[in-house]
Amino acid sequence: MTTTQNTLRAAARFLTGTTYVLLGYDAARTPGGRVAMAEPTLDAIRTVVPLPRDNEMLVRADGTVQAVAGSLLALGAAPRLSGLALAGSMVPTTLAGHAFWKIEDPAARKLQRVQFCKNAAMIGGLLFAVAGTD
Repeated sequence: MTTTQNTLRAAARFLTGTTYVLLGYDAARTPGGRVAMAEPTLDAIRTVVPLPRDNEMLVRADGTVQAVAGSLLALGAAPRLSGLALAGSMVPTTLAGHAFWKIEDPAARKLQRVQFCKNAAMIGGLLFAVAGTD
């Protein structure tokens, strides 16, 4: 791999990882409205996976996973594992936070669809880190 490729990979990991550090830290510190938004998704997951009933704790734990895995990715430490942890965290986060198909108001629905697609693109980028050659 060339020096340019290595530099680009490091920059991509840093930019991607730091985003999750900031967003994850915020969710872990002050989960706020995320707890209510997550409830229907967590209830659906509980039908197949025995999750604890404390939704606030689960939202904080998800934020912590994002902050820690984002830090590892930003530093280039265990990029495949941290990318996998982040991608796994983003699936329920995206389903819970941007369920545009449940929204009646066209403007709000469009906004949430854009956010859903943005998160899907972020998951795709994380999968590149998981599939990486380093």
